Amino acid sequence: MNSRILIVIVFFLLFDAYAYKGISNLIGNLNSNWKIAINFLYWIISLGILFQVYTIASNFRTYTAENPDSFRFWSGIICVIFFTKLFFIFFHLMDDIVWMFTKIANYFKTDTKVFEGASMTRNSFITKVGLGVSALVFGSYAYGVIKGRYSFKIFKEKVKFPNLPSVFNGLKIVQISDLHLGSFINDFDEVGSVVPLINDLKPDLIFFTGDMVNVHSDEAEPWIDTFKKLKAKHGKYSVFGNHDYCDYSNHPQEERKRSINRLKEIHKEMGFNLLEDEHTFLEKDSQKIAIIGMHNWGKGFHEIGSLENAIKGLDDNYFKLLLSHDPTLWEEKVKGKKNIDLTFSGHTHGMQMGIEIPFLNIKWSPAKLRYKRWAGLYKFEKNYIYINRGLGFLGFPGRVGIAPEITLIELNKE
Repeated sequence: MNSRILIVIVFFLLFDAYAYKGISNLIGNLNSNWKIAINFLYWIISLGILFQVYTIASNFRTYTAENPDSFRFWSGIICVIFFTKLFFIFFHLMDDIVWMFTKIANYFKTDTKVFEGASMTRNSFITKVGLGVSALVFGSYAYGVIKGRYSFKIFKEKVKFPNLPSVFNGLKIVQISDLHLGSFINDFDEVGSVVPLINDLKPDLIFFTGDMVNVHSDEAEPWIDTFKKLKAKHGKYSVFGNHDYCDYSNHPQEERKRSINRLKEIHKEMGFNLLEDEHTFLEKDSQKIAIIGMHNWGKGFHEIGSLENAIKGLDDNYFKLLLSHDPTLWEEKVKGKKNIDLTFSGHTHGMQMGIEIPFLNIKWSPAKLRYKRWAGLYKFEKNYIYINRGLGFLGFPGRVGIAPEITLIELNKE
C-alpha cells in the first residue's frame, strides 16, 4: 500500500469515526437492541465503502478504463454518502465547539456552588439539526446522481456589441461543452434528447468547446451518429479540451497519438470543423466575423495551445469570436490585452454542485475557490467571456444545483 492510499484510508477512518461519535450521541437513549443494529449497519456500510475506495484508488486508471459501469456506480455511492456525512460532521463539530466553550465558561464562573452535585448534560440540538440537513443533502445528491445529470437546461443570453457587423445582428450561437462521453456509457436516449433541444433553437452556429471524452477516443465512437444530427445554418465548430489528448491514462505514447488523431476524425464525422490554433471566417454580404479556435491552454497545466498562432495574420478590426476550453486563457492572455470580443469556454463544470437562484442574485459553487469566473457571462472592458457549465460529468456522476447546460447566445448590434 503506497503512502497516498494509506493517507486516504486513515482520513476516511477518522472521518467515519467522528461521524459515528455524532450518531452515538443521538441514539444514546434508545434500547440496546436498536443501538446494536444501528451501530452494525453504520460500520458495515462505512467499511464496505472504504474497501471499495481502496479497490478503486489502488489502481485508479486501470479500474476506470476497464470497469466504467462499476466506477460510475461506486463513485455515485461514495460521493452521496461522503457529502451526507460531511454536512452531518460540520453540524456535529459546531455542537462540540459550543459545548466545549460552554463548559469552559461555566468552569470559570465565580458562583460554583450552583453547580455542586450536578453534572452538565448535552441536548445535542445542533447535531440533531445536522441530521435533518444531512437527510436533505442525501436526497439532493441521490437525485443528482439518478436524475440531475440528465436535467439539461437551456441558458440564454443576448450580448450587444458596437462593432458587430450589421448583417450579423441577431446571430444565434449554441454552445455545448465538456461532453465527457465516456461517463455516459450507454445512456443514448437520455443524451440523444439534447439533439432536438438544440435543433429547435435553430442556431446559426454551434460551438463545442472541448472535452469530448474522458481519456480515449474510443469513448466517442458510439456517439458519432447522435451528434452528427446537430444542425446549424452556418456550421459547427469545435476545439480540444484537456481530456482530449489521452494524457489521463497509462497508454504508451504511440497509442496516445492514435487516439488524438482518431478523435480529430470523429470531430469531422460528427460535422464539426475542428480549429487547431487557427482561425476562419463567417462571411455574409461581403462582411466578415472571425472564428478563432485553440488547442487547450490552462494556467499551470496543459499549456498546449498558442493564441498568437491562432490569430496570426488576423486584422485587429475584425469582430472576433474565440473558442478556448479553459477560461484561464481569457484571464491570462485575453482580458484587457487582446481585441477579442467574445470568448467561449467550459472546463469548470460549475463543479457539478452548487446553488443558483437568479432572482435572488445567488450564485455559488466550490468552483469559485479555483476559478474567479466559473459559469455564465462576464465582461472586462471590451472583452466578454461565456463559461459553459458543461453537458456531461466527470468524477462525481451527477449534478446538484448546477444543471447540465446548453447555451444560446444571440449577438446584437448596439
